[in-house]
Amino acid sequence: MDNELKPMDAEQLREHAHKMVDFIADYYKTIEDFPVLSQVQPGYLRNLLPESAPLNPESLQSVLDDVQKKIFPGVTHWQSPSYFAYYPSNSSIAGFLGEMLSAAFNVIGFSWITSPAATELEMIVLDWLAKLLQLPDDFLSSGKGGGVIQGTASEAVLVVLLAARDRALRRFGKDSLKKLVVYASDQTHSALQKACQIGGIHPENCRLLKADFSTNYALSPDVLSEELSHDTASGLIPFFLCATVGTTSSTAVDPLPELGNIAKRYEMWFHIDAAYAGSACICPEYRQYINGVEEANSFNMNLHKWFLTNFDCSTLWVKDRHALIQSLSTNPEFLKNKASQTEMVVDYKDWQIPLGRRFRSLKVWMVLRLYGIENLQKYIRNHIKLAEHFEALVCEDPRFEIVTPRIFALVCFRLLPHKNEDGGNKLNQSLLDAVNASGNMFISHTVLSGKYILRFAVGAPLTEENHINAAWKLLQAEASALLAN
Repeated sequence: MDNELKPMDAEQLREHAHKMVDFIADYYKTIEDFPVLSQVQPGYLRNLLPESAPLNPESLQSVLDDVQKKIFPGVTHWQSPSYFAYYPSNSSIAGFLGEMLSAAFNVIGFSWITSPAATELEMIVLDWLAKLLQLPDDFLSSGKGGGVIQGTASEAVLVVLLAARDRALRRFGKDSLKKLVVYASDQTHSALQKACQIGGIHPENCRLLKADFSTNYALSPDVLSEELSHDTASGLIPFFLCATVGTTSSTAVDPLPELGNIAKRYEMWFHIDAAYAGSACICPEYRQYINGVEEANSFNMNLHKWFLTNFDCSTLWVKDRHALIQSLSTNPEFLKNKASQTEMVVDYKDWQIPLGRRFRSLKVWMVLRLYGIENLQKYIRNHIKLAEHFEALVCEDPRFEIVTPRIFALVCFRLLPHKNEDGGNKLNQSLLDAVNASGNMFISHTVLSGKYILRFAVGAPLTEENHINAAWKLLQAEASALLAN
């Protein structure tokens, strides 16, 4: 009984945490031995685990043994250096240590009083990041705006859409909800559609305007202006415009200065989703892609994608924090306290959907301090250089084509078909399935203008040039086999 695990004990924690860190370190040392994409079938795990929880405690070693035998096969290894699918989800030593410390404190920092350091550190590190991105001073906590850490970009776009909706309803009356219209390109993340569903925006009033190859899949200001003219003439009320810097399909960059001017003219809330590409904008040579942020009401980027910060950590800045607070604030008796009632502090519960929130700013603080800005910039530039290398390899093989211009670290490409039965869509889907089934790499796809496109996103922390070369050799070999058949 002396060895039984207590709820908390410093020496038991030390012993078990050492074992866990060793286990995790060994995982990272051997991560290339695993298939990048899990090869299991749906329901595989239910047959491997008992039907009910254990009545008596088991040892940590027995649990770790089960992780190796039963959990690892069902893990897709996002931290593998041969992971090139979707967008990256960065893990790092600094981010990991920050998560450990957050778990140690385990505070639920919904208001300032529940842990002043959690609120104040979040304000400070988001001000640091805003200055690093050269965001307008309006987004700093010293003014009327400020930054907040959300879980994901989906949460970020939801809370600002709710703030924009309520601002419009105060202006036009509560019965005007059915007339409110949202605008974005059809390349915008589907999170916007979900936000509209939750926010009560009529589905037919969510305008996802077609973007095509003529603008490299960016939203056309002319198309937007035409739609706005038509809608206002019909008595509808434009209230929200979402622009993207680095779309999910192809990293298209919407023309922010022009869109910002249009939003200003129609008095719409202008939100910028830079979930993926925002990280690149800490490099002076890529800062140009958020020129026009001056006219935005809100700006969002995911540090957990490409900024060495473990999931989840999505940063959102607003110019007017009171717009968020008016939409999201609740003040039950059991949460009232002197600090909040004096309005001298920030209570982040009023900037988000849930009440509870984790001490996520610790890991951002650690990433910024343990790596420093120069090393973070080098990290981003290295991935872009590796993507340029992959792009050059694709260009050297006449069997393939680059589909859209590469801007950051995503390459969109496809295998050209011998016969043009379906434009090569089945051929490229077969190529994707073949390389992913090998277990040696993982890529994902999109569809642009009816064409099935392969996406190669460089961004895993362990990826080096040899992994790029190996992935390309595999793609070429599988392409040769498909074309021969």
